[in-house]
Amino acid sequence: MKGLNWFNKFLFFLNSVFAGALLFAYLLPFIPPKTFALLSVFSLAVPFFIIINLLFLCYWLLMLKKQVLLPLIVLLVGFNHLTSIYEFSSSEEAPREEGTIKLLSYNVKQFNQYGWDKRKNIPKKIADFISEEDPDIMAFQEYYNGELRVAENFPHKYLKVKEKNAEFGLSILSKYPIINEGSIDFPTRSNNNAIYADIVVGKDTVRVFNVHFQSYSLKPRFENLEQEHSKRVFLGMSNTFVKQQEQMEMVLEVVRESPYRNIIMGDFNNTAYSYVYREIRAQGFNDAFKEEGNGFGRSFDFDYFPLRIDYIMPDKSFEILTFETKEVHYSDHFPIMSNVKL
Repeated sequence: MKGLNWFNKFLFFLNSVFAGALLFAYLLPFIPPKTFALLSVFSLAVPFFIIINLLFLCYWLLMLKKQVLLPLIVLLVGFNHLTSIYEFSSSEEAPREEGTIKLLSYNVKQFNQYGWDKRKNIPKKIADFISEEDPDIMAFQEYYNGELRVAENFPHKYLKVKEKNAEFGLSILSKYPIINEGSIDFPTRSNNNAIYADIVVGKDTVRVFNVHFQSYSLKPRFENLEQEHSKRVFLGMSNTFVKQQEQMEMVLEVVRESPYRNIIMGDFNNTAYSYVYREIRAQGFNDAFKEEGNGFGRSFDFDYFPLRIDYIMPDKSFEILTFETKEVHYSDHFPIMSNVKL
């Protein structure tokens, strides 16, 4: 560090710490949460580590210092992680081709039944949004079974609530015929679940999964993390990661038994740097955002942090034509859409 003043030496020390943290975080998707649950929690910090290293990269470039090599090398090593935050794509919205399927996944937060938003017309706004976008197949998480307006243009439906007499659950709505359906009931200690529907599209049959993996039960604001006792938060989140792994394994067991092409959509409640995400991708699924997304892939309204936890993942027999996140504030999630072709 010859030629650096004391301030730049201190900055380079900090850069080294964050570079090392990011390198370590690259390994986390390969470590099952059941093996070391607490480590998995740090995968949530990967976007933060990437942004910090990008800032250091810009600083050393402006200062014309050779220390720029440290953040540059670390970021290049994990370039695939970088594109999970921000994706560059030259594709533009094009007219829907014949034979394409327009998919939409959306955690609608019970259509505001508990009044988290002071606006009273949230269900109508969501219904109008769906009518305008006109998808072919939709997967809703936290669907309120008393809300029928969004389903008016979809003759084929599958709604599953976790418990008897419950009002909320998962739904798959389709313009194409549903010939079979099923539920992957997660253990009773979880309020989350997964469902699937076999849908006839032309001469093909597609199995569409709607998943809602274990939630963190934390409100989407940074101050809530600060107010909670840190030890309790980390233990609770690590337990969440273990449950997500168990739930993911249950879903993949059904995927492997499927006789059809498969599409997985839903709220994973985890990032693209997680073990759960990596395992699903490893089964032959593409991430529609990484294939055709543009800009930040933020799907969850967590302050100003680009947190992407909702996914559309067709298997590799599909061509992904478009992907888009709609930043409409009718829930704490944003709807995601993709056009795919058999």
